[in-house]
Amino acid sequence: MGHREALLEGARHCLYERGYARTSARDIVAASGTNLASIGYHFGSKDALLVAAMEQAIDEWGDRLRDTLLHTTLRAGALSRFETIWTRIIESYDTHRPLWNAVFEALAQTEHSPETRRVLADALHRGRERIAVTFEEPGTAADPTRTRTTGAFFQALMVGVMAQCLVDPARAPSGRDLATALRAIVAATQKRQPKPGGRGRRPSRTA
Repeated sequence: MGHREALLEGARHCLYERGYARTSARDIVAASGTNLASIGYHFGSKDALLVAAMEQAIDEWGDRLRDTLLHTTLRAGALSRFETIWTRIIESYDTHRPLWNAVFEALAQTEHSPETRRVLADALHRGRERIAVTFEEPGTAADPTRTRTTGAFFQALMVGVMAQCLVDPARAPSGRDLATALRAIVAATQKRQPKPGGRGRRPSRTA
């Protein structure tokens, strides 16, 4: 294992054991068996290394999730697929709780650390495509604009659901709850659509 891989492994160990805010560069060096100069050489800064390790862990989590979904019968229909995927995501939160705690610790640092903000922003940008692909129907034609917007939507939803699962797991939404809410939102939106040929008409008044 080279220094770069050892640093990523050591940083991930520290994230799980100590969290983002409490991990120092020396902690990572001790866990990885490398040296302080290696952090700067391979990653530029401790924050960049920690975010890279966190992103790697999230990517592996996403890969395992996709593998699970491949072996899960996804019911027909976009909303049923949405419910199944979110059920699997929520089930995985408990087994990856240290990772999600580290994510929120890192987000809290962005107000005080421009470096953390920058590397997290880049990681979020890269993650949008990966999460969008997870939710798309198999065989869907590539559309960069759709991927960017749907990826951003699912990221926003994931952070909100993740926060509820971490703080109040007993009352956090289930996959079914999220699908029920989405059905209600879609139905309400459809009701507000103007009927064909009805634009500009005013209700008649009776004498």
